[in-house]
Amino acid sequence: MVSEYEKDIEALVRKHSEQPTGNIIFYGSSSIRLWPSLKREFPEVTIENWGFGGATLWECDLFFERAIVPRQPRGIVFYGGDNDLAKGRTPTQVWEALRDMLDKRDAHLPGVPFAFGALKNAPSRAELVEQVEQTNEWCQRELASRENCEWLDWYDAMLDEKGEPRGELYLSDQLHLSRKGYDLWNSVLKRDLHWLTS
Repeated sequence: MVSEYEKDIEALVRKHSEQPTGNIIFYGSSSIRLWPSLKREFPEVTIENWGFGGATLWECDLFFERAIVPRQPRGIVFYGGDNDLAKGRTPTQVWEALRDMLDKRDAHLPGVPFAFGALKNAPSRAELVEQVEQTNEWCQRELASRENCEWLDWYDAMLDEKGEPRGELYLSDQLHLSRKGYDLWNSVLKRDLHWLTS
């Protein structure tokens, strides 16, 4: 099946093919693509940003062997899955796409660490909260069953004391992250992802 994001992937392949392989890859949807502070926050490592706007986990799985495997990364940080739910896919389908992508990692990049960021409970998609929580539960279980996989708990960190999304962590569209939102994500990475800078 041809994806609507073929041109995005082709552009990313051209961009990153100009530099040496073996870097840290951040892969996923626009939450990855729009991350403004990665190089500033982690200056000691070379990071490749492979985010593309609107990407689903299904599409990230589709492109994994073509885009990510040839880069021979020494680590992968991934965020995606909420766009799948917004487009009508089920938590089961999102989990299956993650499972398939991890199978490809195990086959082509054995031993390479993989971190998965919990799906966020964006205020603009409040109607999907139960599906987001179910997806997070299943994806976390999948990661726990694999070697060299880590769960980044961005979900709970982005809620207030009442369990509601913290509005200041989002832009005015209440979907994409604000600077404060990315500051929070950076802090979780520094706290939990020791291999990122080692």
